[in-house]
Amino acid sequence: MPIRVLPEQLIHQIAAGEVVERPSSVVKELIENSLDAGAKQIAVEVEDGGVRLCRVRDDGGGIPRDELMLAVARHATSKIATIDDLERVGTLGFRGEALPSIASVSRLKIVSRTREADLAYALTADNGVYSDPAPSSHPVGTTVEVRELFFNVPARRKFLRAERTELQHLMRVVERLSLSRFDVGFTLSSGRKPVTTFARVESDEQRHARVAEVMGHDFVANALFIEHESLGMKLWGWICLPTFARAQPDLQYFYLNGRMLRDRTLANAARLGYQDVLFGGRHPAYLLFLELDPQLVDVNAHPAKLEVRFREGRLVHDFVFRTIERVLRDTRPGAHAPAPPASIETILDKAASNNMWPARGPEQSRFLLGVSEAPSAPYRAAPSVESAEVTTTDEQAPVDTPPLGFAIAQLHGVYILSQAPDGLILVDMHAAHERTLYERMKTAMADDAIATQPLLVPVLVQLTRADADLIEEHGESFKTLGLEIERSGPAAVQLRAIPTLLRRIDPSQLLQELLSELREHGTTRKLDERLNEMLGTMACHAAVRAHRNLSIAEMNALLREMERTVRADQCNHGRPTWTHVSMQDLDRLFLRGR
Repeated sequence: MPIRVLPEQLIHQIAAGEVVERPSSVVKELIENSLDAGAKQIAVEVEDGGVRLCRVRDDGGGIPRDELMLAVARHATSKIATIDDLERVGTLGFRGEALPSIASVSRLKIVSRTREADLAYALTADNGVYSDPAPSSHPVGTTVEVRELFFNVPARRKFLRAERTELQHLMRVVERLSLSRFDVGFTLSSGRKPVTTFARVESDEQRHARVAEVMGHDFVANALFIEHESLGMKLWGWICLPTFARAQPDLQYFYLNGRMLRDRTLANAARLGYQDVLFGGRHPAYLLFLELDPQLVDVNAHPAKLEVRFREGRLVHDFVFRTIERVLRDTRPGAHAPAPPASIETILDKAASNNMWPARGPEQSRFLLGVSEAPSAPYRAAPSVESAEVTTTDEQAPVDTPPLGFAIAQLHGVYILSQAPDGLILVDMHAAHERTLYERMKTAMADDAIATQPLLVPVLVQLTRADADLIEEHGESFKTLGLEIERSGPAAVQLRAIPTLLRRIDPSQLLQELLSELREHGTTRKLDERLNEMLGTMACHAAVRAHRNLSIAEMNALLREMERTVRADQCNHGRPTWTHVSMQDLDRLFLRGR
């Protein structure tokens, strides 16, 4: 066929294929327009899963009569005017494609009134044919009706699912957008029946209630609220404890300057923040909001605006990663109300003499347990089994009881039972000891240079010229990690030494993994992850095993060490190390007070 200019209607329908995938795509674009217009209340009404009708009503600033026709013209927008505006977009929409694209595949009606106008005006579009704005009745704000979606594109309509499925997509979009703006109220109804309602948030309690309604009450019960600001960036929101890890990444919500998005850089940063506390194959749950200068991010990277490009991707990645990692380091008993460390020199000597810890003497026991040599103020003496008194009221408990209380017994050689001021604490002794050993080993490795093992025969690795250049560029970084690499040709390198802990790993495969991460993120933590995996294995084998009888002194030594160890709330595999049963829980169990 000869080259020719496409008809205007076909151009709009092609553009609609990038913006409008299903009814939920329409609702997303219309809600974002409402938010940009300053709306504080947004109502969404749908019929037949949004195929027959999608109506979005808001109380925003409205559209003047003279601009209604422009609102449905391609590339017409009030949000940017110059290239400088494009480089610092602060609104959710800016391309001017949503309304004309929607109008090209549906029957559209817009009714709007500004605060200055006495009347509202309505505009209709049917198969790309627009009417002149006509007077109408409407409060201040805008209503957009989208009827018979894809009526003129039968092939696209066939891809739509059943009404229930499309309604579920609509619910997820409204829920996710409701989390982006807590100061806005949202309602969704289907067939004139309410589906979900989110009232405007005016307090922290209401904000938590909205999060719980969308993410689930279990999410909130297991979440830590974080807020950190540095380097011109701010990260705040909720991250769940590692013990709440999921089989799927279905509770991972990220917002950038109020824009919901899916971004590999941010997802990878969050995953790394959890790297030391999650079981293999599990996924963390979080709801996070990142704020930064709009000039540092390019939001014009995806038709649906779900992906972005950061101008300093590595800086953003490290900021998110370090923030999450720092918060998770404090997931230990009493982290939010730290108690002074106990003096347990006599306990250590007893533990070492009983050969409970995998060591040959007190000094090695101290190393494996991570006990400070500095003298410290003691707690009151830990009770023995014979003298332990089980109290039932907080008033009878000593005020200086440490976070994990004092051991009173061992259950089946697996769990430590400890008496806390307000109830009972159960500790998985193997999981707890494994975490304390692992953190101690990591600290020792960080303090000293990583031991390397020269290879008897250097391993020749064939690469592309670009990869060889990349390795040469980061040569010093590899060297600090215990890897000695030399370039041996335009597209080849020789691996001469590797970290001793990784001597049984295929060096060529390791190098390929490091390169893959280096190409994608500009930095590599694969080697750190591999080293930590080896340390974790060592700690697991060295930790005290189940069915090993411990003395009260040995159990208390482990409890005190847990209180000083970072990430002690879970073992290296993400399992919880301890749990608390309150007096209220026990009273309910035995029907006390009824």
